[in-house]
Amino acid sequence: MRNYRSILPAAVLALACAASPALAHPPIGERPTAEEQAAFNADRADILAMAGNYKVRFDMQESTPWAAGYAPLERKISGGYESVRVIEDTGERIVLQHLLVVEHEGKTHVIKHWRQDWDYEPARILVYAGPDTWQWQDVPEKMRHGRWSQTVWQVDDSPRYSGWGEWETQGGVRRWRSNWTWRPLARRDAVRNPVYDRYYAINRHQPTPDGWIHWQDNIKMEPADAGLKPVVQEYVLNTYSRFSGYPVKAADDYWRTTKSYWAAVRAEWDRVAEEKGGIHIKEQADTGTVISARLLEMGTAIAEGTMKEGSAISEARRLIRTNT
Repeated sequence: MRNYRSILPAAVLALACAASPALAHPPIGERPTAEEQAAFNADRADILAMAGNYKVRFDMQESTPWAAGYAPLERKISGGYESVRVIEDTGERIVLQHLLVVEHEGKTHVIKHWRQDWDYEPARILVYAGPDTWQWQDVPEKMRHGRWSQTVWQVDDSPRYSGWGEWETQGGVRRWRSNWTWRPLARRDAVRNPVYDRYYAINRHQPTPDGWIHWQDNIKMEPADAGLKPVVQEYVLNTYSRFSGYPVKAADDYWRTTKSYWAAVRAEWDRVAEEKGGIHIKEQADTGTVISARLLEMGTAIAEGTMKEGSAISEARRLIRTNT
């Protein structure tokens, strides 16, 4: 066999080599102190820039069926308004709380939405391990340097999924890309009683000129005799565009009156995860965890002045302790 290098023009060979994909996320090597600090500061800036007021577009599309006979669902597009607030920033840890603002029958409602925790060079993450179960998983030591984990929590601050990855620039675009992560079904799928029961996914977060996008690449998996098998591919693109033409004050008022309650709820989930090596709690299709509806109801009652914060915290702790 002839050596292609001996017959290809140098320009063609250079182009072919340039087009070859680089290794996907190898360990980050040691960098000069100034370069290390600059990378860290750039990462923090991109995470913090996700805070703000947004009009959100949720675009979901099942595409390629991997199981014979499966018909992909029609594309679904929805939207809403979200206020994203920084509720903790210690330098190497940033916590962003999402607050969904909706109008119904002439009244404004605020729904505590998802939460994302970002941790620099984490030693472990709390991962989805199958129905109703989340466990601690070590991040490979060689993959910690220069990377951030993102842990996503559900509306009641129970866990949802976690992954780790690197903020990088490719083609002039900044992005954070997770490792492959397991995730429980979203409510939109769970209520349909589908054949699949979890996602195997990669998540990307990318700043845009007027906000940011959350791009999900999901393989929907179903239990099988040999373990799990793929059913269908799904692409989800959530676009956050900066916009303040909705009742932003309602979101901030809700958080001002309920933040101590939700801090206590977060602390209780953290305590359970530490003491029990993870979290096991029953989930149901329409609400998430079996205690989610009540935890959210109490948050609303505090905001409306119909329940004392202390009573709500005591009940929340009892619900978490007795159901995990």
